[in-house]
Amino acid sequence: MIQVAVMGHGVVGSGVVEVLENHKESIAKRAKEEINIKYILDIREFPDSPYADKFTKNFQDIVDDDEVRVVAEVMGGVNPAYDFTKKCLLAGKSVVTSNKELVATKGAELLQIAKDNNVNYLFEASVGGGIPIIRPISQCLAANEFVEIAGILNGTTNFILTKMIKDNMAFEDALKMAQELGYAERNPAADVEGHDACRKIAILASLSYGKHIYPELVHTQGITKITLEDVAYATSWGGVIKLIGQVMRLDDGRLDISVEPMFISHESQLSSVDDVFNGILVRGDATGDVVFYGKGAGKLPTASAVVADIIDCVKHLKARKYLYWADGDASLVKPYEETEFPVYIRVQAADKDAAAEKAAELFSQVKSLSRSEAPADEYAFTTGSMTAAAQNEAVAELEKAGIKVLSRIRISDL
Repeated sequence: MIQVAVMGHGVVGSGVVEVLENHKESIAKRAKEEINIKYILDIREFPDSPYADKFTKNFQDIVDDDEVRVVAEVMGGVNPAYDFTKKCLLAGKSVVTSNKELVATKGAELLQIAKDNNVNYLFEASVGGGIPIIRPISQCLAANEFVEIAGILNGTTNFILTKMIKDNMAFEDALKMAQELGYAERNPAADVEGHDACRKIAILASLSYGKHIYPELVHTQGITKITLEDVAYATSWGGVIKLIGQVMRLDDGRLDISVEPMFISHESQLSSVDDVFNGILVRGDATGDVVFYGKGAGKLPTASAVVADIIDCVKHLKARKYLYWADGDASLVKPYEETEFPVYIRVQAADKDAAAEKAAELFSQVKSLSRSEAPADEYAFTTGSMTAAAQNEAVAELEKAGIKVLSRIRISDL
């Protein structure tokens, strides 16, 4: 029998306990060992829980117990999760986690500690929740060079954008609905400002390219400025707006990585990923495009991935799995200002014809867009590929000419 501990008894932690207890027999068959939860760490009281005898408020109970071989860290955040994880690894215990913030900020260090102590640090649940993505990239697709990875990595923002696209619902109303349904937190900043998706694409980039890409190196923009007018113009253009996390390796070895709203053509497989679902496209040089689709969050889907990692650790107690990346720095990432891409721009101008002429002068390959019921002083257009720096200069010139820029959204080639 293998003893395990679960650190954190929130939404995911309680799900992990539930899955381990309710599927005890089938899990034992897959792990080739019976798995028993010895401790559940939480500072709160759970007197009515059927597992009340397993709760502890003292982390030392776990780290000092040699019987505990695998620990599930489902606390979230960096502190105290980082300190607890590090101590468990140093004590010779494998750790599995759903904590994307911790993996994205401390992954290289924790993986090195795991390697030095011949234990495992696994984090399948940290990116796609219940969608398998870490294991496919590290094992099933390991023969490929990864040309590009891109996806809808946050279910909350995808739900909000879907409501805006399909129900013509304003951002504020869609966010309120997401909160009422439990898809968004009371403070939704991590989702709507793009931070959650940023951490996930940073993890995928680190895993795929072998060097740690820190979240602060990723250009990140959320969806709070997206309007129904922009949605209408995306429809006119022939697509939808999605929050996309994207990374690709350039010829010089650097990475082009960002999280931002993008116009996605209806021809893209990602355009039809709606509501709280996630879709992750992996473009390999041998396989071509492979898409992973499913619910990227939620109690049981995420718990399922955590428990799968626990099973993997139990099966590899004597033979460490190879999951590793080295530390990295800013030189690995191409500055966003140097990145080239086409863009959609919406402006307000007293003289619409003059605005169109000025846009054609400042941008390449300008094409006008239209929508029903557009006010007389509104003009929208798409451009050819230009660096972000050149776009900034052109936008500044528009503003100097008395043309107010209302929206600017990247156009994807996915």
